[in-house]
Amino acid sequence: MTLSIYLSFRNNAAYDRWWAARKLWGALVFEIRNLARATTSLIGDRAEQRALLMEALAFCHLLRGQLRRIDSTKDARAFIGDAVDKAAARTNPAEDMVRRMGRRANARREAGALDPIGFRILDERLAAIAAIQAGCERIAGTPLPFAYTLLLHRTAYVVCLLLPFGLVSTTGWATPLFTALIAYTFFGLDALSEELEDPFGIEANDLALDGLCRVCEISVFEALDETPPKMIAADKFYFS
Repeated sequence: MTLSIYLSFRNNAAYDRWWAARKLWGALVFEIRNLARATTSLIGDRAEQRALLMEALAFCHLLRGQLRRIDSTKDARAFIGDAVDKAAARTNPAEDMVRRMGRRANARREAGALDPIGFRILDERLAAIAAIQAGCERIAGTPLPFAYTLLLHRTAYVVCLLLPFGLVSTTGWATPLFTALIAYTFFGLDALSEELEDPFGIEANDLALDGLCRVCEISVFEALDETPPKMIAADKFYFS
């Protein structure tokens, strides 16, 4: 009973982290679409529209790289070229891209090509994107307490070792079978919670950040009236 309570609490906590991360990336897709709509409406210069939105896509890929602890500069380079090298040299490359977009919008305001209200609209979109990044970093940087995980592992092992002694009087020769089934359930739930605990990883049940970045790309290119890339297809029902 006690072990079931522990497992339930840990699985709920792990799923809450996974779902919170999914909502944040859903909000990011929403904000990128809003930014694309606002940019194409408020900035008249086609080149400036495209430059700002390409920086937004580079931000998505750099954030994905930071959360997964991988090098995503190659993907970001496809949108902003060698400018990604300067961002990659920063402590927080994704944050540097938000600052870069803010400076670009402010330059349009100072040049008189963007009125104060239009600048405020764009700045609010950038502030929302920065808030989403901070939420993702909070989840990635705050794992479940290790002491609790260790206690759960040890309790599961002890229960499974003692379980045959409690079942043998009623299950007889089938005791190993019932013990194996119960142990599989306990350790299966424990393994699942470990996988969900880090929703930004590359395991099968982690978030499909590559696919979500591609959704942002499609939205931006369509907003620019350009041919969008195709959605990433599943590889044996697996989305990366």
